Amino acid sequence: MQTGLIGKGINAKSFVTIMIVVSVFALFLRIAIERIIKHNISQNESIALSTVKLIAAALENYALDHHGIYPTSLAAMTQTDPPYLDRDYTNDLQKGYNYTCPRIESSGYSCIASPARCKLSGLMVYSVITGSLLSSQVCEKKE
Repeated sequence: MQTGLIGKGINAKSFVTIMIVVSVFALFLRIAIERIIKHNISQNESIALSTVKLIAAALENYALDHHGIYPTSLAAMTQTDPPYLDRDYTNDLQKGYNYTCPRIESSGYSCIASPARCKLSGLMVYSVITGSLLSSQVCEKKE
């Protein structure tokens, strides 16, 4: 009968050891995933800020070349020769950010870069208005 008790004690110690190893592994995995997400967010935000500045510069250059008149769409700036923009950024998701231009008319513009998933693909919302006036704010998670 004693061998049964010793065997149960060894199994219990093995189970506890396995649980400790799994817990430590889960903790390291969580830390690694968190760092990867923070790194991706940082990259996405950097690209979004650069893209908003690029869109604003293209709109301002277009207006300079057309006597102060802005285009009525970003697509119009891809169809010139040479093009002011290589593509229309408002068509699809770009590196975790959506780009919109709620106001784009001959007298001015307003464009926004917002994360597709707040706090997961980006933390900041970037906006630019006529005159290349740039602003940013922390995105608010919609639940």
